[in-house]
Amino acid sequence: MIDEILDDTRDRMGKAIGSLHTDLMTIRTGRASPALVERLSVDYHGIPTPLMQIASISVPEAQTLQIRPYTPTDIAAIERAIAMSDIGLTPNSDGKQIHLAIPPLTEERRRDLTKQVARRAEEARVSIRNIRRDAIKDMRAFEGEGLITEDDLHSGQDQAQEVTDSFVTKVDEIARDKETEIMTI
Repeated sequence: MIDEILDDTRDRMGKAIGSLHTDLMTIRTGRASPALVERLSVDYHGIPTPLMQIASISVPEAQTLQIRPYTPTDIAAIERAIAMSDIGLTPNSDGKQIHLAIPPLTEERRRDLTKQVARRAEEARVSIRNIRRDAIKDMRAFEGEGLITEDDLHSGQDQAQEVTDSFVTKVDEIARDKETEIMTI
């Protein structure tokens, strides 16, 4: 019983880590990366659609992103989505494709981005702690139903805390690595 709860807990915490990775890939570091825009929501005929589903995204140069819509009529919608987003890039279109020049980050912008990383890391930590709370609640319910003993409950709670601590440490490492990447000129 306890092992099943802990396995589920590890799985859910792993998904929280994966979500953090995906979130942090969208934060600009001064280098061109398709991850900056691929999840950007574009109004595609009235339906919000991720950019990667309606265009190919490539990196022809270290500081440039190239977006080639599958349908040339979608260029205006893509430009509008990029301009309205918080990535801070200005789209340049030649009628067939969009070029995004990635300018070097200013010191102030780097600090703002590290604050975003810290905020998203804290959201991941809260998510992980909520998963731990759910696991402990399930264990207490099993103990209340007589399916596990009180000693099993305490042991399970300790194990859940160990799992939580290891995942929070991973979040800290991921955030520290991203902050280092952002602050590197």
